[in-house]
Amino acid sequence: MTVEALTEEQPLVSARRQLSEAAQYLSLDEGLHAMLAHPRREMTVGVPLRHDGGHVTVFTGHRVQHNLSRGPAKGGIRFAPTVNLDEVRALAMWMTWKCALIDLPYGGAKGGVTIDPRLHSRAELERVTRRYTSELAGFIGPERDIPAPDIGTDEQTMAWMMDTISVARGYTVPGVVTGKPLHIGGSRGRADATSIGVARVGLAALENAGIAADGGTAAVQGFGKVGAGTARFFSEAGMRVVGVSDQYAALYSERGIDIAALQEYVGRHGSVAGFTGADEIEHDDLLELDVDLLAPCAVEGVITAHNAESIRARIIVEGANGPTTPDADLILKDKGIDVVPDILANSGGVVVSYFEWVQANQAYWWTANRVESRLVERMLAGWALIRDESVRTGRTLRESATAIAVHRVAEAHKVRGLYP
Repeated sequence: MTVEALTEEQPLVSARRQLSEAAQYLSLDEGLHAMLAHPRREMTVGVPLRHDGGHVTVFTGHRVQHNLSRGPAKGGIRFAPTVNLDEVRALAMWMTWKCALIDLPYGGAKGGVTIDPRLHSRAELERVTRRYTSELAGFIGPERDIPAPDIGTDEQTMAWMMDTISVARGYTVPGVVTGKPLHIGGSRGRADATSIGVARVGLAALENAGIAADGGTAAVQGFGKVGAGTARFFSEAGMRVVGVSDQYAALYSERGIDIAALQEYVGRHGSVAGFTGADEIEHDDLLELDVDLLAPCAVEGVITAHNAESIRARIIVEGANGPTTPDADLILKDKGIDVVPDILANSGGVVVSYFEWVQANQAYWWTANRVESRLVERMLAGWALIRDESVRTGRTLRESATAIAVHRVAEAHKVRGLYP
């Protein structure tokens, strides 16, 4: 792989290229463009861990607040060995656009620790989480920055974070994080929120393209928290999910994979590898399957200039953050493949995080039906907004979505003014 390709596939390069295109389209002045291209605040901390065996390792943690003009920062916490500051900067920027597009009163943030959680005990992960949280204690809060789960973290991680902040302040602070367990202030509907959003927007995109969901085909890359739920909802809508993958294996079955059986299998074995209800294929082949809909739900930078020509899906719905590079976008546009961008498609999680934050601030809890109905309403309104803008301007769905989001944040900057 060339140096140029490696550069292109770095998330921050993709995020800034998307912003530059929107800034040019919107005729933003250079100063405002520069402000939007750089984080408002960022913090890097050392996170020492005393292992169960007694020795100490120091990990690196980050938290980036990209923009605060529309409200407090919002974004997940990622525990993964690949976490680095530029990745976190890119993810924080995408969160800013996501919150603006779906019209939430938030700015964007992201955080993470460079650690492989699979290599550590539960007790070690708790110690890492609490130390990382204590380092961020003056940086986060219900009115400042509200973390949530991401890759490698879950509701237990959020419970530890909430407790760490609460103990330090001397009172319970349920609004400091979202994605918590229900019995300490979490929201009903949070677990499946991102998957529901991806699926409902994907089904809307199929309908818009004149493709019937019942009998349609789909492939889902990533079978974790987002991908597994997305595959299940597509299957329940009558689609044949012919391909799925996780980091260990990729599966294909022309007749469709029994998603319920696969979820049960993964629950027992921890991976799709070895599942007998489908054939194993190469990971790269999954992205190139001839399907109506492809949902990349794993990590960023998987559809690139190197494989975009081989993509055969009619529609791509981005369940992951930044799975498609800008050069790949150009190729997909020429091929007539619609890409429903991440800043809409996977925003279901932050929408229900917002609902959880509202409930925590009010100490009043909603029913599951109320949460889901309001989630679907937001997602379909966002889809209609970018679809109509795309039709009106002749620009892609991503170009339309990014321009709308950047315009909203830029207008907030202008109204608030520059201090001092």
